[in-house]
Amino acid sequence: MSKIPIGIGVVGLGRAFVLMLPTFVKDDRVRLVAAADPRSQARARFAQDFGSASHETIEQLCADPNVELVYIASPHQFHAEHVEIAAAAGKAMLVEKPMAITLDECTRIVDVVRQSKTILVVGHSHSFDGPVQHAARVLEAGSYGQVRMLNALNYTDFMYRPRRPEELDTAQGGGVVFSQAAHQVDVARALLGGMVDSVIARTGRWDESRPTEGAYGAMLNFEGGAFAMLTYSGYAHYDSDELMEGVGEMGFLKERCGHEQARRRLAKLDSVDEGHLKQESGYGGEHYRADDRPPAPFHQHFGHTVISTDKADIRLTPTGLMIYSDHERHFEPTPHRPVPRSEVIDEIWRALRHGHAPMHDAQWARATTEVCLAMLESGRSGAAVPMRFQVPALFSAI
Repeated sequence: MSKIPIGIGVVGLGRAFVLMLPTFVKDDRVRLVAAADPRSQARARFAQDFGSASHETIEQLCADPNVELVYIASPHQFHAEHVEIAAAAGKAMLVEKPMAITLDECTRIVDVVRQSKTILVVGHSHSFDGPVQHAARVLEAGSYGQVRMLNALNYTDFMYRPRRPEELDTAQGGGVVFSQAAHQVDVARALLGGMVDSVIARTGRWDESRPTEGAYGAMLNFEGGAFAMLTYSGYAHYDSDELMEGVGEMGFLKERCGHEQARRRLAKLDSVDEGHLKQESGYGGEHYRADDRPPAPFHQHFGHTVISTDKADIRLTPTGLMIYSDHERHFEPTPHRPVPRSEVIDEIWRALRHGHAPMHDAQWARATTEVCLAMLESGRSGAAVPMRFQVPALFSAI
């Protein structure tokens, strides 16, 4: 099999790209060969940093023969259109979560990928995290009996980070359900088998100046009787990383300054400055600073998560699994890899270089989006919402 690195062309040099950048730079199985972004300063920075081609449009990028895989990191509402363009050019794709913001768009993507026989992986989502994959293998082995329940909670400052207007508009994919539940639902589905039967949820819009969902609580009922209870708040009060040994989502120890700092910074801005600040702090912007820290010493995570089985409770930590069984408690470390999010590249490499079907494919991502949309619908109606597009978790594929 080929050992030639996968040439990646990036569509959208925004926040998602910045978070994936350490992976692309440090994993020798991939190399950045091109980028497309409407912002000239971002394109110039990319050309300077990587000596690679930069384009104004995705069409120009997809015409580049050096691009084998297109990383679609554009805003949520453009994903379906950009998948169609990349698939028509015969490119493999890594698509940021959520894959799309409607079921119709998700189904368009599923159909396009099937018809074009292209490879599509959706990520990064936190179901790629090392401890999540470790827990999935432990559960699959069956030594702790049947999986019964999952509890997950995460309290962050998500709503008070600088936002573009569409990020505060649910209809355009804004709010915590699209951006954050996509992680939490993916983790729950990965660990409980994937097949959600129904969803009941409540959502919170508690700040008129941020007119979208900033919190949710949801119960996911799975085929076979297991269920997951998911809680999220982005309202910048309590910081649940206190339950994760002070380790933040990206795997670094956090300063204990509290979420009130996010509120204070935002209070100094007006609505115009907010979007401008985000742009200028992003890649290529006036205030952009490359992350030159050494590799994170801990695994990335998405908050406090506990799985209950017949014979044990299993708590995910930034270093591994704490297992509380019938007769003892013990810790199983998850090996730490120096390249962050290398699990994403594992799945892409196996698909492109070894012909393995990816787990986080278009059908998987449609099923996760279906749950997120059901949370919004249930939050409005108060009723349970049945699922139609669920697919099983196949961790043997990753």
